[in-house]
Amino acid sequence: MNTNSVIDRKAVLITGGAKRIGAETSRTLHEAGMDIIIHYRSSQQQADELCYELNQLRENSAAVIQGDLDDDHVYARMIEDAAEVWGRLDVLINNASSFFPTPIGTITLGHWHNLINSNMKAPLFLSQAATPYLKENNGCIINMVDIHAFRPMRKHPVYCAAKAGLAMLTQSLAKELGPEIRVNGIGPGAILWPENDMDETTKKYIIERTALKRHGEPKDIAKAILFLIRDAEYITGHIVPVDGGRSLNI
Repeated sequence: MNTNSVIDRKAVLITGGAKRIGAETSRTLHEAGMDIIIHYRSSQQQADELCYELNQLRENSAAVIQGDLDDDHVYARMIEDAAEVWGRLDVLINNASSFFPTPIGTITLGHWHNLINSNMKAPLFLSQAATPYLKENNGCIINMVDIHAFRPMRKHPVYCAAKAGLAMLTQSLAKELGPEIRVNGIGPGAILWPENDMDETTKKYIIERTALKRHGEPKDIAKAILFLIRDAEYITGHIVPVDGGRSLNI
């Protein structure tokens, strides 16, 4: 029998919640007693399997919604669908993100729209649509930023610019939406390697640039998100680096 208090059963929407860091975050917040809405774009099988897994652990505690974040008309519908599941929405986690290199000389408008849409545009318009629901319950928004929002990475000017925009958006929304809604961000470092190939020399170089001399785990991000939701009642407008100290020596 679930012994979590009613206040712990927050309704949480996680974009890109079916895979990688999103899936680990879904499991961690669910374990803490929260109800999870798993958003996916094309990973339906993974989303359905994760939803089934969570509902087996606690009945009627997980749901799935679909949405293409490149679609300008999807944002309000996604938030409405999420809020209808349990009649409330307490937390929005803007986790979904595109990541790929765009060296100067190769950048196309398609690259620009893809990276800007997922990393900055969608978080803004989802946050705007969620604001009325979050205000009802003194909810919060958490944006997945990046340590490279502050210090650029070679061959990734569009991605870094998009994440820099998300960092400023996080601070701006915190100022706009307080006192009812807190808005914070997470700045991951070397947690999971990109799904596209990365050579071992690059991986070793990245690890050597951290203070802890190792890469982190998705659980490290999920625990930081849990802290910002559950324990950080007087923190807003901040981006918490979870990078093993890499930003000290980037």
